[in-house]
Amino acid sequence: MARTNRELADFLRRARSQVDPARAGLPPDGRVRRVPGLRREEVALLAGVSTDYYARLEQGRPIMPSAAVVEAIGRALELDAAGRAHLEDLLGLASAPARRRSRGAQRVRPGLYQLLDSLDGEPALVLGRRTDILASNRMARALFGDFERMPAKHRNYARWMFLDEDARSLFLDWTEMARAAVESLRFEVGRDPDDSATVALVSELRERSREFDRWWEQHRVHQRTHGSKRLRHPLVGELTVEYETLAPPGDPDTTLYVYTAEPGSPSRRALDLLASWTGSGEDVDGRQRRGAGTDQ
Repeated sequence: MARTNRELADFLRRARSQVDPARAGLPPDGRVRRVPGLRREEVALLAGVSTDYYARLEQGRPIMPSAAVVEAIGRALELDAAGRAHLEDLLGLASAPARRRSRGAQRVRPGLYQLLDSLDGEPALVLGRRTDILASNRMARALFGDFERMPAKHRNYARWMFLDEDARSLFLDWTEMARAAVESLRFEVGRDPDDSATVALVSELRERSREFDRWWEQHRVHQRTHGSKRLRHPLVGELTVEYETLAPPGDPDTTLYVYTAEPGSPSRRALDLLASWTGSGEDVDGRQRRGAGTDQ
């Protein structure tokens, strides 16, 4: 509980510092602002709560605000949907199905493996808790890299993004993609801050990557649902893929990422060329394999 409260205090302070008082509709009061963003009393005013109440909340005190108060604070801090969900997680207000119910080993059910195999021309990944890479199809391995050959504890999207040089050279917008990975992992931590594997992952990345450490300190959250990635692939050159995420019903800790390209575009032709080189059901080296989960 103590760690969750510290996370809450840090998140609220940093969110407050990012709000422009003028944009929030607050008139100038003649006082010099020594730090950026809103003052505590201004957040309280905008949210319709007392300054003392908000101050205690931002200090991480064991307070359980109502849903209406959480909504009001979210509006005052201009939080997006991911930010509001993160705030609810840190307060322990998320509904039971959305909270972590088990920290046991994650397994990919056979139906998901069959779905990955059926998406033969489209790269697809299954990600689990803390962005662990649980499974991939042959097109994802051809496009991004062979995650299955990594040690099981290294099959993690955020870890790959920051600690693998191939990832840095693959993404044309590496900085943007890497920041999104940090913000996504931050969102995950809010859902289960006491998970030892997540704590170990974050500690390792903060120690080994200056960029990760700096962006982690900003405490921004992001929940990826769709978007695009610009790549420079060593075999087929530059291409852009769009991705959509799908959450299997009854399994909130698992997400399917499917990558596509616009029909008839150079990117689509690049994917088709990559598919023809890998061959149906085979990887670049000709070995036929299936995806692999993780016991972390």
